[in-house]
Amino acid sequence: MQWKSSLVAVAFAGLGFAATAATASAAGPTCKDGTIKVGAVSTITGPADFSEVPKATQAAFDAVNAAGGINGCKIDYTIADDKADPAVAAQAARDLIDNKEAVALVGSGSLLDCAVNSATYSRKKILSVQGLGVDAACFSSPNVAPVNVGPYTLSTAMAYYATNQLKSEKLCAFFIIIGGTQEAYKKAIENWEKISGKTIHLIDLTLPFQGDLTPYVIKARDAGCDAVLTNQVEPQVVQLIKTVDAQKITGINWLFLAPGYTEQVASALADTKQPIYVGTEWEPFTEKSSPANAQWAADMQKAGRPLTAFSQGGYLAAQMFVKVVSSIDGEVTRESVTKALHEMQPITNPLSGSPYVFGTAKVHSPMQATKVMKLEKGAWTVETPDWVVLPQAK
Repeated sequence: MQWKSSLVAVAFAGLGFAATAATASAAGPTCKDGTIKVGAVSTITGPADFSEVPKATQAAFDAVNAAGGINGCKIDYTIADDKADPAVAAQAARDLIDNKEAVALVGSGSLLDCAVNSATYSRKKILSVQGLGVDAACFSSPNVAPVNVGPYTLSTAMAYYATNQLKSEKLCAFFIIIGGTQEAYKKAIENWEKISGKTIHLIDLTLPFQGDLTPYVIKARDAGCDAVLTNQVEPQVVQLIKTVDAQKITGINWLFLAPGYTEQVASALADTKQPIYVGTEWEPFTEKSSPANAQWAADMQKAGRPLTAFSQGGYLAAQMFVKVVSSIDGEVTRESVTKALHEMQPITNPLSGSPYVFGTAKVHSPMQATKVMKLEKGAWTVETPDWVVLPQAK
């Protein structure tokens, strides 16, 4: 990630900041008791485990602290497990804000944190630099700005890729709808229609999370779909393609979102001849030789963390926070951090295809780019070396 040198820099091994002494014109950030308190609300136990997101944030903060902190201020980071339970999530947020006195939330990754706590964050005037925005509320709150593209913008981007580069004429979309996500996915397709000037050939919002997928692949075939976009996660991606192969269906490009981009999916579908594409949220994590991944990979390996897309999100959230806090001239408080995030200039970073900015908008979806991977004989290959950046809707 590339930073402007005029900002107060912070040195830490792995993230590449250099500590500078305060000058007469800029004292830099200061803190009471030598600490800056930060928290995250994440789903760690329950139906999903997003713990790798805040753990990567923790590793990045640990590196900052080991190098002396932010202008001498050490980051005191607390990870709260919401257990995918709304009541637990609400209590976790209140504890971080009221008892732990967090100045911001950084590196959260949760099934329901945004939906449950967005109103609390607004009321308490605290901001969340989300490491992994999952639910629709993460992209529709004035107090939350994720560092990931998210499933809704990524749906638009993959639809755009299908028509712009795969030249799809009959794009179909099959979505699993969980909670209040229906309007968000419908809006994603509407945005693609505005950008492309095309109309979706078929949209089905009844795709099951579990169950027989045969009726859906038959529906896609009989409707004449030449490309199918779905929001399935790892096991369902494998199930869908195996169902397609069992029905001997050909002539359809299959497009998935970031949860389908795993080494397990690649291995499980090594024998398929189906054209399979997935969109990434950051620089493809399987590209070990990519210069964009070099610093993140070195930092995670030093901390003993696995090299996963989730850890990219946590790492990136930490970098954004440290960079913004390093620009504060005076005491680091909830108010000064909020002000700095509201007034920050966009920050570019090689891990992402869009600059990150929080700002003062009523909703935040700063990341608008993806790289597309294609499955080739059990391995992911980069289909788009350059970022696919969504143009503005017409």
